Amino acid sequence: MSSPASLDARLLAEAAPGDNAPALSVSELSGALKRSVEDAFGHVRVRGEISGFKRVASGHCYLTLKDDRAVIDGVIWKGNAGTLAFRPEDGVEVIATGKLTTYPGRSKYQIVIDRMEIAGAGALMALLDQRRRALAAEGLFDADAKRALPFLPRVIGVVTSPTGAVIRDILHRLADRCPTHVLLWPVIVQGEGAAAQIAAAVRGFDALPADGPIPRPDLVIVARGGGSIEDLWAFNEEAVVRAVAACTIPTISAVGHETDTTLCDFAADRRAPTPTAAAEMAVPVRAELRATLRELGARTARCANRYRDHAAERLAATARRLPAPDRLLGTQRQRLDDLGERLPRALSRRLALARGELAHAAGALRPRLLGDRIGQAGQRLAAARFRPVLIERSLADRRALLADQRERLPRAFSQGLVQARGELAQAAAALRPRLLADRLARDRAALARDAGRLPEAFGRRLTLARGELAHVSATLRPRLLADRAARSATALGAVRLRPALVERPLAEARTALDRLWRLAESLAPDKPLQRGYAWVERRQGGVVATAAAAKAAGALVLHFADGKVAARVERGGTTAYVAPKPEQPTLL
Repeated sequence: MSSPASLDARLLAEAAPGDNAPALSVSELSGALKRSVEDAFGHVRVRGEISGFKRVASGHCYLTLKDDRAVIDGVIWKGNAGTLAFRPEDGVEVIATGKLTTYPGRSKYQIVIDRMEIAGAGALMALLDQRRRALAAEGLFDADAKRALPFLPRVIGVVTSPTGAVIRDILHRLADRCPTHVLLWPVIVQGEGAAAQIAAAVRGFDALPADGPIPRPDLVIVARGGGSIEDLWAFNEEAVVRAVAACTIPTISAVGHETDTTLCDFAADRRAPTPTAAAEMAVPVRAELRATLRELGARTARCANRYRDHAAERLAATARRLPAPDRLLGTQRQRLDDLGERLPRALSRRLALARGELAHAAGALRPRLLGDRIGQAGQRLAAARFRPVLIERSLADRRALLADQRERLPRAFSQGLVQARGELAQAAAALRPRLLADRLARDRAALARDAGRLPEAFGRRLTLARGELAHVSATLRPRLLADRAARSATALGAVRLRPALVERPLAEARTALDRLWRLAESLAPDKPLQRGYAWVERRQGGVVATAAAAKAAGALVLHFADGKVAARVERGGTTAYVAPKPEQPTLL
């Protein structure tokens, strides 16, 4: 049985021009061409520049490889696209390895790419520079985003190979300087899948919770030993750069040797020339810290001693300048003893004076009580004139009461004297000169205020008494007058029969009535008017007792002894004369 290749060759030979060969269908011809191309070119390596690269939703990648004279289409299936060591981009010169085939649907040949690498160091550097500018434009390398490294991290996370010399160098250097807890996230550092593992490790450290079973690192070191640009290319991949830039944990990039530079160095917070240098940046030297602490402790002790000595010297100097306590207190003690001796006598005098003034004021300032007493005296006088029997009985009762009080008076006086002495002692202990002066000032102010209201109150009481008297006079009836006249005649006859018994009580009653009448006349508001004083009243009514009230009233009425005069307060007038206050008496 013949092979498909020999069959395709025979079919093509039979279709020579001019021969009477059978016609081939388009599908047969396309299939024959496809098999011929695949047999002739099994696996090829093509060098060219990528153009029109795109990744479709299915995950397959389509591109075009070109040079200055020809173009060939290429396809990368989804399974192979994930194993590429770099991300294909337009304009990058690459070497693609794959199988040449045709696509019958369009009668075009193409290469199915299995593996692809950048062609040469120059192309890699061009791609690296292009990617660096693009990421810098996004702000991934901004200096403002760099974070300060912790001074003494508790946990350090390391992203590197678990079998290389890098991890041993880092652990050895950390142990020499300051032993620290180290977490290793093992990854491959070159080849296919290296970039994905490194990016996943950085994101994994950043995602650890602060209070989880695995401690969250305070610092992350991304490290790798030296190598060519192709070996270090995983640290130039965009996924790694973005993961390092987005990490919230401070990061140190220690990739390659001092002359090697990767994009990861730009994205990290600090760049170390070697992994060993990264360990030195991560922690301080424990011995140096201890020496610094000892030095600071000694300096603190010296400063404290100097401050204590200086304070003691200042205290001693101040104490020497102060006078002796006996000299300060001697005069005050003597003055206190003197005042202690004078205080009881002064308090007694002031208390007696205050009680006298208070009793005088209380007896004088009772307009309503005075009116009541006058009324009661008048009633008693009328009863004494017209009812001698009642007067005699009242006198007998009073004599008995006086006799009883005469017997009880010595005992009551003795008890009252003892009680008064106790109260006086308590008052003398409680009162102080300033307190007594304040109380006297308040009493005097109250007396002045009551004295200002006395004429008005007495006038109202006098007017009321006159009205009541007029009402009583109007309500008397002739029969009542006749009855009272008959009773008066009978009483008068009884008085005439016993003049000796009635004469003395009547004389005493007249004397009491005269005394009350003189007191009433002395307190009458008309008396001061006869001595030159005036009684000020608002035009609408109401007594004006103060200058402020007079200014507020405006229109006034001045009452004199011989009449009244209308007056008006001038706003622009000078201040009225104010009599000087009497000097405040002192206790001492």
